[in-house]
Amino acid sequence: MDHCAYNRPFDDQRHIKIQLETSAKLYIQDQIKRGKYDLVWSYMSDFENSCNPYLENRISIQLWETIAKFKCGSSDKILTLGNRIGQKGVCENDALHVACAIESQCEYFITTDDGLLNKDVENIKIINPIDFVRIHGGYNED
Repeated sequence: MDHCAYNRPFDDQRHIKIQLETSAKLYIQDQIKRGKYDLVWSYMSDFENSCNPYLENRISIQLWETIAKFKCGSSDKILTLGNRIGQKGVCENDALHVACAIESQCEYFITTDDGLLNKDVENIKIINPIDFVRIHGGYNED
């Protein structure tokens, strides 16, 4: 999950798309807490969150590091992969974040960034939270 998705609940909820993405993102996080999905936290998650100008949001988002099942640090392999992804028109930070997800063997990279959603990257599905919930049923099984 990228910083755009983590921040969605803090965005202007007067827009229906943002409301839906917020609901879907919160549902996904609930399912992560219940153990249905594994969350990966990366050094890019730390970096992106450290750039958040809103302290309260930054603290709220950082808590997800403790919930993550896996943590991905920087490596030459990630930097090389990030460079290749960047050649597809993905900005450097996003490319490195996606590279971390691929290196961590994630099946999905969840984002609300429309520009990133339109990129075709091998070995991972870049997906909006709404589409992720739609694909995976969107209901609690308990």
